Amino acid sequence: MAQLPTSEFWQDLKPITDSMKPDAQPEVFHQFAPIDDERYYAPLSETVLSRPLWISPRDNRWADILWAKTAGLVNRHYHPHEVFAYTLSGKWGYLEQEWTAEAGSFVFETPGEAHTLVAYEHEDQMRAFFVVTGPLIWLDEDGNSTGHFDVHDYLALCRKHYEANGIGAAYVDSLIR
Repeated sequence: MAQLPTSEFWQDLKPITDSMKPDAQPEVFHQFAPIDDERYYAPLSETVLSRPLWISPRDNRWADILWAKTAGLVNRHYHPHEVFAYTLSGKWGYLEQEWTAEAGSFVFETPGEAHTLVAYEHEDQMRAFFVVTGPLIWLDEDGNSTGHFDVHDYLALCRKHYEANGIGAAYVDSLIR
C-alpha cells in the first residue's frame, strides 16, 4: 500500500478496486535504483557493471543502471534498435558525437548508429539509466562485428552473477515482464 496522505488535496480519494486485469503482471519497483551494493551489478568488464532493473525477453529489451567505475573505454557497439539514456552521475559520451553527457542529460539513440562509449575523468563515477532494445553488436576499432549481446546473453550473465554472489539466480526472474 502506498504511503498514507497527510495534507494532499487528494487525501480522500479511494484507490481503484481491482486495478489489475486478471492476466496483468505486477510492476517492478526499486526504491532506489542506483544502489552502491555491487552484488546487484553484473560485470560487463573489470570496470563496467550493469544493474538490471527490468527485463523483457519477449521484446529483447531491458532497463539497467550502467556503472563505469573508472574513466576509460566502456565498449564499442552498433545497435539496430533505439536506446534511451538518462545520466545519473559522472560524465560519458561517444567519440563519434559532439556532445558529452553529465548528470541530468537525456539521450535518444537512433537505430543504425555505431559508437565508442567512453567514461570521462570526473569527481563522480559514471552512472546512467539505459533502456536498451537489443541486440548490441560488439565492434572492433575498425567497426567490424566481433559478436553480439542481446537480452538472452544479459539474462545468462545476470543469473550467473547472482548465483555466484549469494543473491541467487532466481532474483532475475523477479525482473522479467
